[in-house]
Amino acid sequence: MKTYKIACIPGDGIGKEVVPAGQEVLAALASGNRSFSFEFENFGWGGDWYRAHGAMMPANGLDALRHKDAILFGSAGDPHIPDHITLWGLRLKICQGFDQYANVRPTRILPGIDAPLKRCRPQDLDWVIVRENSEGEYAGVGGRVHQGQPIEAATDVSMMTRAGVERIMRFAFRLAQSRPRKLLTVVTKSNAQRHAMVMWDEIALQISKEFPDVKWDKELVDAATARMVNRPATLDTLVATNLHADILSDLAAALAGSLGIAPTGNIDPERRYPSMFEPIHGSAFDIMGKGLANPVGTFWSCVMLLEHLLEIDAARKLMQAIEQVTADTALHTRDLGGSATTQQVTQAVCQRIAASA
Repeated sequence: MKTYKIACIPGDGIGKEVVPAGQEVLAALASGNRSFSFEFENFGWGGDWYRAHGAMMPANGLDALRHKDAILFGSAGDPHIPDHITLWGLRLKICQGFDQYANVRPTRILPGIDAPLKRCRPQDLDWVIVRENSEGEYAGVGGRVHQGQPIEAATDVSMMTRAGVERIMRFAFRLAQSRPRKLLTVVTKSNAQRHAMVMWDEIALQISKEFPDVKWDKELVDAATARMVNRPATLDTLVATNLHADILSDLAAALAGSLGIAPTGNIDPERRYPSMFEPIHGSAFDIMGKGLANPVGTFWSCVMLLEHLLEIDAARKLMQAIEQVTADTALHTRDLGGSATTQQVTQAVCQRIAASA
């Protein structure tokens, strides 16, 4: 039997509720399976660790994760700690430290969910957004000078490399090629950003020649937001820069019904390091500890984790259980207009898994 070593980092806020829920669901899958099991190790990094140690994670924290098969992450964000410290000190430290350069965010309308686009059929909104996850606007290049003075200046430089753009484009074209519609939209802003984004467009054209069976088009990021709302069926796989995809994927989750259901995979496609899977909803301190958090985003992230481990049957079983639960409106959490608790949804998913064994 294969034993997968999973690092669990709840982080902050409701991450401390949804990550244990994810562990519970993964354990339920393993209990009915003779081919694999899970060995979880929990890491208490985040805001509380910062208050105790002055850092979001230990300096040698990556070494503790390096030999894991995957990472299940909750959220980073604490109202008492500046956001740039929580983000760069934990989540981005892991993403960049393990070169998880492909951030993958699937979005579709799950059964039973009342999405805001009333003229949109569920089959019209079935997207995967590929976000460049290592450079671009979040490369960390920049600085501040003359702080506190009238001449103070601050810069954040969007840094793009040919190697970085080529590899994310190739990943996105390959992903689009694997999907039934074989359709890719390259999101850009090369009309205004005339250097890095022009290179982005040129490399997209270059890489497209390696995938003649993939139909692709190009869309300015502002026009892409309107297209997502007005013509969702024309989209399938999208690839965008770090900042652009960050924004578009939140819009996509909202259009699908809630940020609470949306998953993410931070992927090292070359499998040199562990990849990290997380819901996109954030720490949501306003509902922390109340049992109101929607764990579906974490469960769907666990589906992606299983797919990455090549446990395809288990991933399919978990996704079916998730869809059976969302189809029952009595099991909707507050973000979906219901009153179910985190634990009730978790128990329901576990029950569906057990029933399918």
